[in-house]
Amino acid sequence: MDRTQLIGILHAERARLGRTIQYADPETWDAPSPCEGWRNRDVLAHLAAQDTAAAQLVGGEPAVELEAFREANGGELWVSGFNEWAVRVREDVPARQLALDWGRAADLFCARVAEIPPDEWPKRRIPWLAGEIAVRYLVQSRIVEWWLHGEDLREGTGQEPNPQHWPVHLTCDLGIRMLPYALGLAGLSFPGASVQVDLSGMGEGSWHWGLAPREAPPEDKKPDAWIEGRALAFAKVAGRRVPGTYFLDIGELVVGGDEEIALAVLEHVRAYVD
Repeated sequence: MDRTQLIGILHAERARLGRTIQYADPETWDAPSPCEGWRNRDVLAHLAAQDTAAAQLVGGEPAVELEAFREANGGELWVSGFNEWAVRVREDVPARQLALDWGRAADLFCARVAEIPPDEWPKRRIPWLAGEIAVRYLVQSRIVEWWLHGEDLREGTGQEPNPQHWPVHLTCDLGIRMLPYALGLAGLSFPGASVQVDLSGMGEGSWHWGLAPREAPPEDKKPDAWIEGRALAFAKVAGRRVPGTYFLDIGELVVGGDEEIALAVLEHVRAYVD
């Protein structure tokens, strides 16, 4: 996907999440969200923290809260720890202020990535939560995060789901790209193996992906395992919202080839670092 299209999707998803926040009943902000242990307002706090850091880093500034967390933890940074800490330090901030903080951070992030010249776009790297990543993947990860948590907020505040093609597609794509990382977290590795993923409907796409770090299957290689089905179902699995077994049971996802590999992919796929 080229720079212009990806930035356009970023702006569209920022606007859509903004409308979700705007239309939420204020009385629902203290209600439990679908994210275990978090209220709806805590989801806002999480987004405000991460997008503030992302905007600062893209602008070449220190990520103030990331550095504060490191200083408080002997120089260490782990994603789940930072997320919980960022929510906790905002637990008394009014929900309206959290929404404003997120909106300003998201707008600044959108503006700053759009200012990156086209010739720098392919090579610009940003120090992020689990190490340096290409700016295009940071942008993709924010789109994915906004879609996943936008749907969390819609559910938590009583609004109807509102999935869209590009966020669903990019969630599937990022989950597939991260498969070697996700499998590695579970202590799994399949050197030389690959999986074919063919998804239809909203978010549709096809991928043939290697399952070990820095391995890309040759064009003429037959995949060892395959997964087919609805893209929205796969995106929910990659977002860790619904287990893959649920969609296997109702027929929205099917697997074939080496089923051990295919089932491991569905069990461990994730579209974000943890």
